[in-house]
Amino acid sequence: MTTAQTAASAGSSPAAGGRTDTVRLPTLISLILGACVGSGIFALPQNVASVASPGAAVIGWLITGVGMLCIAFVFQSLAQRKPHLDSGVYSYVRAGLGDFVGFASGWGYWLASIIAQVGYATLFFTAVGYFIPVFDGSYPLVNAIGVSVMTWVIFGVLARGVRQAALLNIVTTAAKLLPILAFLIIVAFVGFHPEVFTADFWGRLATFGEDGTGAGDHTASLSTQVQGMMLFTVWAFIGVEGASAYSRRAKTRRDVSLATLLGFLAVFLLLVLVSFLSYGVVPRDELAQMGDNSLAEVLEIVVGPWGGALISVGLALSVLGAYVSWQMLCAEPITMMAQDELLPKRLGEINPNGAPVIAQLVSACVIQLFIVVFFLNESAYTTMVQLATSLYLIPYLFGA
Repeated sequence: MTTAQTAASAGSSPAAGGRTDTVRLPTLISLILGACVGSGIFALPQNVASVASPGAAVIGWLITGVGMLCIAFVFQSLAQRKPHLDSGVYSYVRAGLGDFVGFASGWGYWLASIIAQVGYATLFFTAVGYFIPVFDGSYPLVNAIGVSVMTWVIFGVLARGVRQAALLNIVTTAAKLLPILAFLIIVAFVGFHPEVFTADFWGRLATFGEDGTGAGDHTASLSTQVQGMMLFTVWAFIGVEGASAYSRRAKTRRDVSLATLLGFLAVFLLLVLVSFLSYGVVPRDELAQMGDNSLAEVLEIVVGPWGGALISVGLALSVLGAYVSWQMLCAEPITMMAQDELLPKRLGEINPNGAPVIAQLVSACVIQLFIVVFFLNESAYTTMVQLATSLYLIPYLFGA
């Protein structure tokens, strides 16, 4: 029996907290949707429009879609062909390339998830600020305190076990999808104007700065536009491996494989529809100057203030669901590396509820540290996205 098998057996043994192979197909799919459909989709209209025209976006989505589908197939295939390997990216890289590269990938994946958490929390309070002005960003200390409280409340939920946390994720995933589906239906049948969509199809505008101001009114090359949108589209797919990360907790291995494929297809369809329908509501230059919650601004143009409020509620629920998903995933690499003796073994201990509570505690403490660091430096949401995406791509590459 390999070290990974031993670790998996230990994680499932009664001594480690009872059976953990209880996560079914709907829960695995919801983990992918919860992780992928987080902050990115709500900022997507502005993010993509600021760097790419509709024509360039078509090419960019094709490239991203094929690339991320290949990644999804990698994890789908590995879940079927290497059923003894657990915890997704880390265990696959370690088995193929050894302890050192495996440790580096697991560590990078964990650190990226930590940084992503702070980014999610920042956008969460942006949405809350739509209703409660004290959280609108004018008082950074208030936001920092709010993020800290939310982190530790979720840690308390996770410490009660994976099943309870997975149930919370299913509820938030279902709740956040409703505003997004409402957006798609309303814009498709009421707000979409073909002449607006085609007015600047290949792009006469240059890229926009982070503050939304234009950098000029001249033509950006097609390749420049495609390259510019890749960061945002790849970020929107981060989490597609979520089901494989929980393979050892799945009811059957076939569920892991199927959940990975179905989850990817659902996420891809949502992202593409949101991106292209938004181009048909307002001219690209106006779309590019919207804020982080640009999805709300687009729907508000179509139906009025209640549309912005609806999407802001969806954003809050979406980011909360993503926050829960990623705080769950944060603990998995640490737990597995500890059980494989690449980290102190105590970090991999499982409590009676089946939760890796020490790994979760360490993750929560480091999240708290980054909250302080990022808020003191006034780092923007985009900065956190760029850093986290870069860190994720390395273990993806090694896994492939």
